[in-house]
Amino acid sequence: HLPSRILTTAMCALRYSIQLPWTPTKWQNRWVSSESKSDYGKFRLTAGKIYGDRDREKGLQTTENSKFYAISSRFKSFSNKGRSLVIQYTVKHEQKIDCGGGYIKVFPFNLRQKNMSGESQYYIMFGPDICGSETKKVHVILNYKNKLNSMKKQIRCKVDGFTHLYTLILRPDQTYEVKIDNEQVESGSLEDDWDFLPPRTINDPTVNKPEDWDDVAEIDDPKDDWDEPEHILDNSAEKPEDWDDGEWKPRKIDNPNYKGIWPHPQIENPSYSPDFNIYSYDNISVIGLDLWQVRSGTIFDNFLITDNEEYAEEFGDDTWGETKVKFNPNYSSETLGPASDEKERELGIISILMVLHSE
Repeated sequence: HLPSRILTTAMCALRYSIQLPWTPTKWQNRWVSSESKSDYGKFRLTAGKIYGDRDREKGLQTTENSKFYAISSRFKSFSNKGRSLVIQYTVKHEQKIDCGGGYIKVFPFNLRQKNMSGESQYYIMFGPDICGSETKKVHVILNYKNKLNSMKKQIRCKVDGFTHLYTLILRPDQTYEVKIDNEQVESGSLEDDWDFLPPRTINDPTVNKPEDWDDVAEIDDPKDDWDEPEHILDNSAEKPEDWDDGEWKPRKIDNPNYKGIWPHPQIENPSYSPDFNIYSYDNISVIGLDLWQVRSGTIFDNFLITDNEEYAEEFGDDTWGETKVKFNPNYSSETLGPASDEKERELGIISILMVLHSE
């Protein structure tokens, strides 16, 4: 098995790799806590409450509720121009997070780590964000010419308390892929799914809609009307308190002259200019956690930055994949002895993970 590692950068063309063992002094030397706020939350190194191998599954865990967190690790700077960029890590919301971030940021070399904050310029922000019932998404925010652009598509993140593997791939052909647990959940074109560039075509300003073009789908039914009223007003009557004075409206029918939405002729946008380097960044040098959490307990692990998609997938299988929860047909809760339902589930997970790890 691969040793546990908190940060690995593997750029094959550079022959560059950092692998860090899980020891308290090592990770604290490699990761720099920001001092831009005096009350940032603290991290600790732990595998959490549920694990298959305590040493292999140790990660950076948030420890204080209702806190901002800011910590980062630097590596030798590089550019991904002409090759893919793969960013991958695992995150476990062991605390059943109600509101907080689980994403990472990738920074240029000029980041001053002790001053890192939410205002610091970054290249990429990627990963899950959960808050209440409304926000359960995967952020993919990319910096283009010093402007941050959010992905137009929506990707739902995992919301359970298990460890999940998140992977972002940016390719030189201007395509991207997002994977969760080594399975594709979204892909497409960088130009199409972000608003980096102006549209390729625009409405022709010299052409107007014809005056006789009817684009009203429904009209009032000319047969649904009245003539003179059959009765006169009784001034002695009083209107009931619960009476609805809703205005009478005629019934609607399909417009027989409806031509549909007028297709405005398009022309090439003079402001559009292609850019074949949207995917690339120079002097990539820092990975960081800059986030807010209401309820702490999230564990971050197995950080990887590489240009090799196959290696990233194998690395995910050899780390997260070796310890993920799988169904065990031989599992029986009777072997665990008496316990509450919740405790029984936890013991069962530990048992399954230990069996898988020993195979």
